[in-house]
Amino acid sequence: MQSYLKTGLALACVAAISTAWAQSSGDLTVSGAEKAASSDGRIPAYSGAQATPSGWSAGKSRSEYSPYKSEKPLFSITAANVDKYSANLTPGQVAMFKQIKNYRMDVYPTHRDCGYPGWIQDNIKKNAGSAKLDASGDHIENAVLPGLPFPAAKTGQEAIWNYLSRYRGVGVQWQKLNTMVSPRPGSAEWIKVVSHQTAYFPWGKKGANQLASDEPLYSIYFAYETPAALAGQGLVDTFFFANNDSSAFYYFPGQRRVRRMPSYNYDAPQIGFENQYVVDEPWLFNGDIDRFNWKIVGKKDIYVPYNDFAMYDFKKSVDDVFKPDHVSASARRYELHRVYEVEATLKSNMRHISQKKVLYLDEDTYLALVGEDYDAQGKLWKTKEGYPIPIWELGGTCDVEPFAQYNLATNRYVTDQSVIGTGQDVQYFESSDSPVFHSNYYTAENLRSISER
Repeated sequence: MQSYLKTGLALACVAAISTAWAQSSGDLTVSGAEKAASSDGRIPAYSGAQATPSGWSAGKSRSEYSPYKSEKPLFSITAANVDKYSANLTPGQVAMFKQIKNYRMDVYPTHRDCGYPGWIQDNIKKNAGSAKLDASGDHIENAVLPGLPFPAAKTGQEAIWNYLSRYRGVGVQWQKLNTMVSPRPGSAEWIKVVSHQTAYFPWGKKGANQLASDEPLYSIYFAYETPAALAGQGLVDTFFFANNDSSAFYYFPGQRRVRRMPSYNYDAPQIGFENQYVVDEPWLFNGDIDRFNWKIVGKKDIYVPYNDFAMYDFKKSVDDVFKPDHVSASARRYELHRVYEVEATLKSNMRHISQKKVLYLDEDTYLALVGEDYDAQGKLWKTKEGYPIPIWELGGTCDVEPFAQYNLATNRYVTDQSVIGTGQDVQYFESSDSPVFHSNYYTAENLRSISER
């Protein structure tokens, strides 16, 4: 199955796959992906979860232990040959070649080695015919987690919820984290923000956890360390599976007060980034889905980021990876994969700075790997990509943390969740007794107690 360009055919294929999965077809993976290779052989058959490399342990460089670090690109895509490869590129990717001088994508052999531990596979099977969307179509009910709520998703809402509820253990922690915005055209001045951050997923503990009606999707804490204008500011925020109420509290050191953020959701600008970065843009999309109508357009074969271990290399310098116009080609790796094209169109009675969003979700994992935003005039505005790797300490499940988002109107880009230049790796926790992985940590009272005075 190479590229489904006609919506009717694409949707028919998606429906057929969903039906086949429900009938426990041996031709599909536990996530509902096609096990078989593509007819032209460019996409191989599914191989199962990548094994943890011998000698690696948490804290060591993932990049140095990548099983594919010695591979060479099959070819490179540049502005000179982009038309040759455009059938396997998204509109946003094509726009990058036209707008950014010397932009390049190095394409490597495809590896389908993202998987799940056996106990999560069991949870996914339990969700078939059990997990569902509520009456609004925007929230999940009856899901068993961790695990995909909707294997072989039939709707756009189901597909995006598979991504939002991806398995990341009980939590992820960054001792140091870079969030940056590239300079304005004609300037050399970056916005470079260093913080420490923790994300907590209460349903991520090992076992078969029945989703509760008031379950948080996740809670997050961060505190800025630099620059001086932001140093000491901190936030705790909680998003929920079953409603649109986020509880965000922000600490302002100049006032020595914690304040409730009444609308820190959707397209609210994140503080300190010159309106280049809004609340629902981390990880390509993040937060509540109710302002958009979601649909699966179909499946396509697209060159997407995959096995991007170099983007997790905390030993690299910021200047080596993040260039003024784009992320260095040497740090990005692309493979040809089957993806679901998921389109989110703004509802007529809703407001958002983006009129439409398009996300390209990996067939094997539902990870959002490439995306686009369109403005109120329907013009392509932003293009974005996330950099996935297998998380060895979580049994080979794959995740996206670092990402880049390019604003084609301002010629600037945002990158976040990066450990490049920090000297310390991102940490995933299958289990932990640390107080940071407890709901009491993400309260206004605790933020006040742990913030600088």
